[in-house]
Amino acid sequence: MKNRIISIITIMAITSAALLTGCRSAGSSPQTQPEEAAPRQAQEVKEEPKADTPAPEQPQETKEEVPAPAASSDSTEIQVFIAASLNTVMTELAKKYNETHPEVNIVYNADSSGTLQTQIEEGAACDIFFSAAQKQMNALEEKGLLVPGTRKNVVNNQVVVISLKDSATKVTGLEDIEKAESIALADGSVPVGKYTRQALVNLKKIPEAEDVSKITTAEVQEALGGVEISEQSNVSKVLSAVVEGSCEVGTTYYSDTYGFEDQVNIIQTVSYDLTGNVIYPVSRVINDEADAAQNAAADDFIAYITSDEAKAVFDSYYFDTDVE
Repeated sequence: MKNRIISIITIMAITSAALLTGCRSAGSSPQTQPEEAAPRQAQEVKEEPKADTPAPEQPQETKEEVPAPAASSDSTEIQVFIAASLNTVMTELAKKYNETHPEVNIVYNADSSGTLQTQIEEGAACDIFFSAAQKQMNALEEKGLLVPGTRKNVVNNQVVVISLKDSATKVTGLEDIEKAESIALADGSVPVGKYTRQALVNLKKIPEAEDVSKITTAEVQEALGGVEISEQSNVSKVLSAVVEGSCEVGTTYYSDTYGFEDQVNIIQTVSYDLTGNVIYPVSRVINDEADAAQNAAADDFIAYITSDEAKAVFDSYYFDTDVE
């Protein structure tokens, strides 16, 4: 009996040992899973910083915050008052000047010379005045508003009678301008209006006057038999009135027809014998608000627009540079 119990115990021990060995053998597969997962986790850790690291963007932000070069503090601005008939050519000259003088900001105020004269007399900040006639410049010089020694004659111009291209107008010039149904005419304070009046006086179309610029538009209209006259405040508006078709003819400058060759017809180029020379003078204006750099820039710009290079540009825009 005792021997049977021992045998049973022995069998049970052997069976338990076999079962234990089997469990250990079966458990070997879970032990390999952590070993395979470990490299995957390591790879994920290495990849995440690449996606989130902002390092490459930081140098770009630093460059954007770099302040502007100190050279920009040397820039200056000049106020240039120009007759309306100079607007196109002076825009071209400013571009050329800035190619070698980018530090100078040129600000134009373009209007009739009479209007600009009044603005300067009333204290408008102005560095350079470029007039379409001597009268306005003379008035400022007499009042001591110009810098002595800076006044120069730059170009000459000619008055022309124009109509819309292919117009059926019967007008052939100032001699029969009253044949038009309507005329665009600048007022007497505008140089082209004054020169037109002077020509009409010399042609004995209107009465003489001590100062032809004082001849009113109504007086011109009456002398021409009551023809409709649309008074304009500057030469550019005269041109627009003809181009837009609101007036049959008008008197403007030859230079103002530049760029409108396909739209307007020059009926007559008025002789200097009738108008006198149409000289455009320029001068630096006394500007109490200007500093030394601004004054120097104004002097240099005047030197440029009276240079041979600038004369070639004026010639291309139909101005006459043969002046004394």
